[in-house]
Amino acid sequence: MQKDITIDVHIEEDETTTTVRTVLDLRGDHFESRGRARRNPIDEPMPVVGEELALARALNGLQMEVMEAAQDKIARFLTV
Repeated sequence: MQKDITIDVHIEEDETTTTVRTVLDLRGDHFESRGRARRNPIDEPMPVVGEELALARALNGLQMEVMEAAQDKIARFLTV
């Protein structure tokens, strides 16, 4: 059996800050996380680096939320 899921990634940028919001809806559970990267104003602009850092931070937060939800379900199952 194969299943596909989609994670929505929303990116907002200005001159120094990149913010990424990730959204995952998985079998009735909703997960959302944000990541942020900020460039020191004296550094040269490197937009891709900001996107990568902010995305990695948002995905890490999403991973933690999904893991916590799974652990909660396991704990409830074991106490039944």
